Amino acid sequence: MDKKSKNFLEEYLNNSSPTGFESSGQKIWLDYIKPYIDSYFTDTYGSVVGVINPEAEYKVVIEAHADEISWFVNYITDEGYIYVTRNGGSDHQIAPSKRVNIYTEKGIVKGVFGWPAIHVRNKENEEKPTMKNIFVDVGCQSKAEVEGLGVHVGCVMTFDDELMELNKKFLVGRALDNRIGGFMIAEVVRRLKEDKKDLPFGLYIVNAVQEEVGLRGAEMIAERIKPDVAIVTDVCHETSSPMYSKIESGLQKAGKGPVLTYGPAVQNNLLKMVIEAANDNKIPFQRAAASRATGTDTDAFAYSSDGVASALISLPLKYMHTTVETTHKDDVENVIKLIYHFLLKLQAGHDFRYIK
Repeated sequence: MDKKSKNFLEEYLNNSSPTGFESSGQKIWLDYIKPYIDSYFTDTYGSVVGVINPEAEYKVVIEAHADEISWFVNYITDEGYIYVTRNGGSDHQIAPSKRVNIYTEKGIVKGVFGWPAIHVRNKENEEKPTMKNIFVDVGCQSKAEVEGLGVHVGCVMTFDDELMELNKKFLVGRALDNRIGGFMIAEVVRRLKEDKKDLPFGLYIVNAVQEEVGLRGAEMIAERIKPDVAIVTDVCHETSSPMYSKIESGLQKAGKGPVLTYGPAVQNNLLKMVIEAANDNKIPFQRAAASRATGTDTDAFAYSSDGVASALISLPLKYMHTTVETTHKDDVENVIKLIYHFLLKLQAGHDFRYIK
C-alpha cells in the first residue's frame, strides 16, 4: 500500500456512508478511480460503475458494496432523549457509551449512547442493552431543543470512529464491511492501468448500494449491466478469535489469505478458474461453505437475468458490525492480487456452463 492508496483508504473509510445515504462515499470512490477507467455511470439509488472497454460485448463485473450499518432516529422523548431503530444489522449490545454523528440538513449533530452508571445497576438482575432501552443523548433537555438542532425522526446516524492500525499488521475501524471491498476493487483497476494491461473484455467495476438491507443495489445494477461473469468481494467472519464455533462457522483465520466460498450461487467452473489463478501466482487462500445462500451480493448477481457465472472472494474480518472491525493487511493485498490475476487469466467469450 503506497501513500496514495493509504490516503484514499483513510478518507474513504473515515467518511460515513450509511445504507440509503451512500453518495458522499461514492463520490470519493469515483474520484479515485476516474484516472483508471474509460467511462462510468450511476443509477437512481446511487450505485456507481466504472467501465473499461465499454464497447466490448463480453462483460465482466468486479463488485463490492458501499454501504455501512447505521441507525435511524425513531422517537424523541419530551425530555430530549432519542430512541433509535436499525438501518441494517446494527448491534444494540455495543451501543452504550459510543459516540455518534447524526446527519441533519443543518449539519452533523454530535451525540452519545448513554447508559446508567455501574453504581446504580442491579448486580443480581442487571438489565442488558436492548432495542427497547438504548438511547441517544445530544445534550438537550426537551424535544423542542432537539428539533431545534435539526434532528427529526428519520435522521440517520453512525458511530463516530476512525481508521487505525494494530501492530502495523491490522487495519481497524467501523465500516470495513464493506468499504474495504470498494478499496480493493479500486486498487485492482489502478494496477491494471499502471501496469498497462489490456483486457479483452469489458470490465465493470461496481460499487453497489444497500447490501446491508437485502442486496438491493446489486439486484438493480445486475439487471442493468447483464454481465457474463461476476466476481464479488465482501468480508466474512474471521473465526479464530474467542467465542466463535468452528463447527458451526468453519475456520477462517486472519493472515492466511482470501476465503473462497462453495455454495449453490457460486459457479463451480468459475471458482475453479479463480483457484487456478491463486495457485499459479502462489496466492494463499482459504475455503468456506455457504448453506443455501452466501448472504452477499454474489446471490444477487448469480440469480439475475438468465443467470450469471458468479464467485465470491471474501476478506476475513474480526468483530463484524462493531466499531473495531479488524482485518489483516496481508489479506487485503492478497485479495487485490487474486482478482487482478484472475482478470488477466480470463479470456473474452469464456463459456462457464457445465453442459454445452
